[in-house]
Amino acid sequence: MFIPVIFAMITIVMSPLLLGQEESLLQGIAAPEQISLIKIKGDAGLRYVGTIIERNDKEIVLLTEGKIKVLIPIETILDIRTIPSSHFHDGEYWFPNPNETRYLYAPSAFNLKKGEGYYQNTYLFINSFNYGFTDNFSFGMGFEFLSTFGSVGSGSFNPIYFLTPKYSMEVSENLRVGIGVLYGSILDEMGGFGVGYGLATYGNPEHNATLGLGFGFFDGDFRTDPVITISGMTRISRRMSLVTENWFFPADVYRGILTYGIRFFGESMSVDLALINNAELATVFPIGIPYVDFVVKF
Repeated sequence: MFIPVIFAMITIVMSPLLLGQEESLLQGIAAPEQISLIKIKGDAGLRYVGTIIERNDKEIVLLTEGKIKVLIPIETILDIRTIPSSHFHDGEYWFPNPNETRYLYAPSAFNLKKGEGYYQNTYLFINSFNYGFTDNFSFGMGFEFLSTFGSVGSGSFNPIYFLTPKYSMEVSENLRVGIGVLYGSILDEMGGFGVGYGLATYGNPEHNATLGLGFGFFDGDFRTDPVITISGMTRISRRMSLVTENWFFPADVYRGILTYGIRFFGESMSVDLALINNAELATVFPIGIPYVDFVVKF
């Protein structure tokens, strides 16, 4: 027998809602005789995953994964969002990947949704913010502290800052493409440096690979041979993913910088522990140089 699986997010608030809103919200809840998987978010951030076993015009009864019944007054429901049943693995709920838009530093062709954003800190000294203005366009900016400390010591204030606009779109179910710029400069100085790029991502938010092609520039002069990036991630558990990000720079021959590591994450925070390596580094640090960052999504 096919059992419809409906997943919902419900936010509990202290004040009652209008009757019309309650009726609208009830339409998103399955009938009592159906087994429905739901997610509930309370006003204090409390969350449950379970099955609706009863509902009427005044309340719903939720049976959690721990077989505990929770009574939810309808008047306290603020929002219901349908979430696909594919987020269940062997009966366990896996929340959506909060970091599908980036690998370590390089972007994927997935984009932040409108109103979403995140703060990223790398090595404690590099700080950046990214925000989704639409479902297809995001803009990021950041700065690093090391040059700031050095410039302040010399009586000036000239930190390196960077800007990262990106536009991406879905081509098919498993293919997305995007364009963007990684631009950096020193405050109060003319000119800048960076990469204008295009990229294609194949896969879904949990398991994907990205090929990027970019052209570097410095003070208005563009290189004609491209920088190439090959990156990927795969989710191996509810709270862990494997991540790799690899850059290949043109010289007399292409030279690569490889990164490989693991990402630990919750619904809104993640920590990346990785290693950076190439042929030259491997002679001194065989396993590579440690890379650390943390990200808070909002």
